[in-house]
Parts: sequence; structure tokens; C-alpha cells
Amino acid sequence: MPVHFNTCLLIDDNYIDNFVTRKILETGNFADNIIVIQSPDEAIHALRSGSIKPDAIFLDVRMPQMSGFEFLKEFETLELDNKERVKIFMLSSSLDPTDMNNSKSNKYVARFVHKPLTHQALEEMST
Repeated sequence: MPVHFNTCLLIDDNYIDNFVTRKILETGNFADNIIVIQSPDEAIHALRSGSIKPDAIFLDVRMPQMSGFEFLKEFETLELDNKERVKIFMLSSSLDPTDMNNSKSNKYVARFVHKPLTHQALEEMST
């Protein structure tokens, strides 16, 4: 049975990537609500204020103001009711083994996913 989330937060600075990822998430019936924020700093503020309460996050690795890994450090400091249940999927076009290893070693990261997101990748997340 496919994984289904209530609220998915997509954090990526690239408009085209967000458009493609959002369409895949929508057509794959991944979540009831999909929220796109292009700034990781803005996403941290939304999480801290409680205005967004995602149970899944797709997080770009390479962004200009704050990298995905810097976001994870900030995320760790947040006091959220459901923090331990939030599934974070690192989303990147990076082939750098360091990015993949850093993702695997972070307790909040469920999976490293290569861009562009595909329906097949969504299906693999169910396993």
C-alpha cells in the first residue's frame, strides 16, 4: 500500500523543480496538502510558529542561503510535537557521495532521492 501523508512541505529554491516535484506528488496521491516554500529560512520560521505542521518534508540539498544540511541543524533545534514522526526526504541532483552519506547518517532523514522525483521513486518509498 502506498504511503500517504496529510501535509507535505517541499523546500527547494528552484521554481521548475518545485513545479515538477509538486505534480509528481499530486498525481501520486502522496499527501492531502502540498505546501511549497522556496526559502529554507522561511520554512524554519513557518515550522517554529506552527503555521505549517508537515508529516513529510522534501528538502533540496543545495540552496544558496541555507543548504539542506544547515536546515536539518535548525530543524533539530525546533520544539515540534511531531518532530520524531516527520519523514524528511533529501531531494537532490547531486551525485556527491558525501551528500548521500550525510543524509544516511542524519536521524531525521528517511531517504535520499535523486532529482527529478519520479512515480517509481515514490513507489520505492513505500517499501
